[in-house]
Amino acid sequence: MKTTEQFLSNLRNLGVNLRTEGNELRCQAPKGALTSDLRTELAERKSEILSFLQKAASCKQGASFQDSAGILQYSEDQQEFRERLRTFLKKEVTPCADQWEKEGIVPKSVWKKMGQEGFLCTGVSSEYGGLGGDFRYSVIVAEEMSRTNHTGLALTLHSDIVVPYIEDYASEELKRKYLPGCVSGEIVTAVAITEPGAGSDIFGISTSADEQGETVIINGSKTLISNGINADLVVLAAQNPYAEEKSLSLSLYLVEAGTPGFEKGDRLKKMGMHSQDTAELFFSDCRIPKANRLGEKGAGFCMLMEKLQQERLTCVITAVAMAERILETTLAHLKQEVPVSGGSLSNSQAVRFAIAEMATEIRLGRAFLEKLVIDHAEKRNVVTEISMAKYWTAEMAKRVADRCLDIFGNTGILEECPIVRTWRDVRAIPIFAGTSEIMKNIIAESILSFKS
Repeated sequence: MKTTEQFLSNLRNLGVNLRTEGNELRCQAPKGALTSDLRTELAERKSEILSFLQKAASCKQGASFQDSAGILQYSEDQQEFRERLRTFLKKEVTPCADQWEKEGIVPKSVWKKMGQEGFLCTGVSSEYGGLGGDFRYSVIVAEEMSRTNHTGLALTLHSDIVVPYIEDYASEELKRKYLPGCVSGEIVTAVAITEPGAGSDIFGISTSADEQGETVIINGSKTLISNGINADLVVLAAQNPYAEEKSLSLSLYLVEAGTPGFEKGDRLKKMGMHSQDTAELFFSDCRIPKANRLGEKGAGFCMLMEKLQQERLTCVITAVAMAERILETTLAHLKQEVPVSGGSLSNSQAVRFAIAEMATEIRLGRAFLEKLVIDHAEKRNVVTEISMAKYWTAEMAKRVADRCLDIFGNTGILEECPIVRTWRDVRAIPIFAGTSEIMKNIIAESILSFKS
């Protein structure tokens, strides 16, 4: 009979990957790789294999890979908030992620549970039912959500991108009408800017808002709208068809789902982010009260520019957190992988150099991020620095995902590979909230002090 190491080496050569989860043995194998004889032998030798893998893992020294760079400090209340959120997500969200990925949407009941626990809109004033916390709570939520291995429950979009438009620009009447529901999860929000012919070019928006007396008539369409199916309330960017100056043509409006003339299209099928309900929105003579306008008429462009700093910072948080999780998962794989002829992967110079390079890049991104969070919380103008971070961390997260998938080898092509989903999902970050190319233009304009 072959030794345990010889048997496992044979399995690995067939593309079979074994790993431990507590006292259980998990197996991933290409179709047809495991013959009936091999399955029988694997079952009979389960205990010795489990013991061998656990011992091998305990003997390997993995790098200490911590989330914090020590720049951003958290209060005791915030640390307790993180633990409470992590416990909730492990129980209510992570176990359901696979099912939501298949269904292409997260049940709205989950949003309500999150609201009941106080995990939504943590920055909203207590006057409207919120926690009234600082931006560090938002960082905690984004980081902990990255551990759930899905992106469908778009808490950051709702709490830190859309709702701030309402809190900062809506009338007091609109705030009291909508903010409590946003906090409780009764209202799910979306922001509708992107159109089939207008992505990064905001002035390319063709959706029109014709204000006639106390009524606004909206016509046009939006696409690639996250939370598009679940959304109860949409912050809509539309232009005045009669405006002579483009910079003063855009306004923002609140449109409720179910308003006559407002229809939601089918859920869009995407390469990644499968559990995120992304959709097209259609407006045909959709009539809303003029009172639903946010701020002054024609001030939409200025509002969007003011809020882009925080939106892009949330992308940085997500990129760094996802890169950390990918590397963490890969390190766990290396601890459990079966040695092959020539030694284990973790002893390969190529793999060791890759790990060192990725860990260094992630730590640099983490340090940059934590400094920007502090600056942003102190209301400093760090548009250029956030543009730098958004571009660099988004591309860095892509590189980490690619390199880690290579380390997984044959199992990296299987859907069961623990980083395949994240590898797909992370690809969108360089596109969200302004592409990497747009970020580079902003950086260059700031440094060179002229516009091309």
